[in-house]
Amino acid sequence: MASKKRHKGDPKPRPRERTAHLPTRDDVIAFIRDNPDRATKRDVARAFNLKGDDRVALKHLFKELEEEGIFQRRGKRLVTAGALPQVMVLTVTGRDRDGGLIARPLEWDEAEQGEPPMIAIRAPRHGRQRQTAAGVGDRVLARISPPHDEEGLHTARVMKKLEKRQTAILGVIRRMDDGGYRLEPVDRKQAELIIDKDQLGDASPGDLVEVEVTKAGHYGLPRASVTRRVGSFASEKAVSMIAIHANGIPHVFPEEVLAEAEAAKPVAPGGKREDWRDLPLVTIDPPDAKDHDDAVFAEPDTDVANPGGHILTVAIADVAHYVRPGSALDREALNRGNSVYFPDRVVPMLPERISNDLCSLREGEDRPALAVRMTFGADGRKRDHSFHRIIMRSAAKLSYIQAQAAIDGAPDEKTGPLLKPILKPLWDAYRCLERGREARGPLELDLPERKIVLNEDGLVDKVIVPPRLEAHRLIEECMIQANVAAAETLEAKRQLLVYRVHDSPSLAKEEALREFLKTLDISLARGAQLRPSAFNQILNAVKETDHAALVNEVILRSQAQAEYSPENYGHFGLNLLRYAHFTSPIRRYADLIVHRALIRSLDLGDGKDGLPDMTEDQLREIAGQISIAERRAVNAERATVDRLIALHLADNVGEEFEGRIAGVSSAGLFVSLPAYGADGFVPASTLGDEYFIHDEARHAMIGERTGTGYRLGDPVTVRIAEVMPLAGSMRFEMITEPRKLGTPTKSFHKAKKGARAAARGRRGKAAGKRPGSGRRR
Repeated sequence: MASKKRHKGDPKPRPRERTAHLPTRDDVIAFIRDNPDRATKRDVARAFNLKGDDRVALKHLFKELEEEGIFQRRGKRLVTAGALPQVMVLTVTGRDRDGGLIARPLEWDEAEQGEPPMIAIRAPRHGRQRQTAAGVGDRVLARISPPHDEEGLHTARVMKKLEKRQTAILGVIRRMDDGGYRLEPVDRKQAELIIDKDQLGDASPGDLVEVEVTKAGHYGLPRASVTRRVGSFASEKAVSMIAIHANGIPHVFPEEVLAEAEAAKPVAPGGKREDWRDLPLVTIDPPDAKDHDDAVFAEPDTDVANPGGHILTVAIADVAHYVRPGSALDREALNRGNSVYFPDRVVPMLPERISNDLCSLREGEDRPALAVRMTFGADGRKRDHSFHRIIMRSAAKLSYIQAQAAIDGAPDEKTGPLLKPILKPLWDAYRCLERGREARGPLELDLPERKIVLNEDGLVDKVIVPPRLEAHRLIEECMIQANVAAAETLEAKRQLLVYRVHDSPSLAKEEALREFLKTLDISLARGAQLRPSAFNQILNAVKETDHAALVNEVILRSQAQAEYSPENYGHFGLNLLRYAHFTSPIRRYADLIVHRALIRSLDLGDGKDGLPDMTEDQLREIAGQISIAERRAVNAERATVDRLIALHLADNVGEEFEGRIAGVSSAGLFVSLPAYGADGFVPASTLGDEYFIHDEARHAMIGERTGTGYRLGDPVTVRIAEVMPLAGSMRFEMITEPRKLGTPTKSFHKAKKGARAAARGRRGKAAGKRPGSGRRR
């Protein structure tokens, strides 16, 4: 029998050798397209009964299909390039010629994603009570199926009909020159409305109000009546109310939810709860925090087998005791998904009776908690951990600044007695955890967060960048380790849960980043799978250089979006294989699911507060819903800041400001004002007397004739040309002259060719008009 050993000089085997059992390439492509829910390598191997070397060949085939752009990776699955997510919120917009319902995605950025797709709603399956028929105008949570016909139409099956948006229109009342009144709607797509004087109620010009249309005809503007005065638009509370209304954020608790919360009673010691009231756990939070859902304590490990080790305890508010599955509190918490934080207010996930009282780990008061005790070696690696359901009593409520000052040698009356027995051991444990973090190598982006400081009138006083203290990093690392312990425990128990997952960058984004870094003479290694350490090397190389802010921003944009999923494909940014949110059940529904799963799998409850029997599909539905709620909250928070800053700068039209280019698109430049943390837009048509073409690879706008332009991250001076406070937007004029940007990339030449073709087409259509009418200036 001939030896299979390959000798030096022999040709290397091809990456993918066909075997007798391996399906054809077309077979695999067809299977993935027909089974989007079962499109991992393991799924395909099972479907075709592949083993051994056949699985290795399948792995190479998957890589080929991804590199060729036929599919893109989403977690462990391959999906059709450009495919929609499995679960989306849709708005039912109408019916097709056969009477079937047609929907479009609720959240869709046309500037980035193009025209939104039409999605056909499939009829509910008969005999299934969980499925509710939808109608035109409804918002629904739906499972998306890929196109199966030549028309390329996606289909969807309704999983849940969501609460309808209010019919009221939000806007600001304006007094017209003729003495009449108009409503300027917050939504720029909504036409203005006439309000008769006798329909104003208690509202005045400048007030933010809700109105309902009372008369709409074929001609002229509709008429409306004020139904509620929200407040003066000059007030901060009115500005955050715009975001609440525009994003459909539930902000009024139903009566049955409030009644259930008020009826809740404090937890008494006993039962399956361990009494940990003597353990001096402390809370460390922002100084203005109203709820405290985590407390920490650390001590050296006295075990001789673990020299230099530490024992870290993290206790988390036991929300699961009060919010039982299927209760009114539970339904409303899932509906909200998470708390939403504005500069002036919080829209909480749970009523204050629960979030700020019974579940808040207040100093000196008995509170129920779910705690994890973790043992770390001197190298910072976790050796073991255990979960406990406890009664605790916080020894102290501290702020980040207060705790940091004590460690830095300036303790106050409160932290002085705590320094030696509590704070120093906690910091010693953190030094140990730091070693483990450095070995793990998570992505280390340097992106300072800005905070709006309000004045007595509730308007913007200033924008600051709070210092990033070691105390912040300490609590962050403690919470990360507790989250990892929760995921590991539930996986070991084979318990379904919702993971917090973050995919690695797609090959397309990797390649775009690689092209960009080439323009800075920086190389990004090619490999089967990049790790965060590859990005960290680049970030360290540009640290304290002129390119630092630019490279941090571009690397951030290359990353995938984190989400919740019952399928685990790891957390790329943290460089962790298993990760689940466990530490904030007061403000995140995902954490409450993990608490219930731990209670059930470890038998820590009474049988009524653990996770009920659920299928993976049901968990996927919940994961989709809370991922959407999270994005909704982020959009609302960002929009409120934009409107606040626009309102603050409304009187500064014509003035010049120092800024930095924060975004580049074919339409123009987004410029950020660092002093305010807000963006404005410079249209491409105002940049100069030549074509400015978007060079995608360089993240730049470059003049076709001169080769000069502007690039992402460039410091520039701009003049405020227009401010639209209602929309939260500003238009700038560029003062800084363009600079030479070197050799254009392939993407520039491609865009230039396309721009010329488009211009020729416009000139052709505009025959008979004045010369150059189709030219953008």
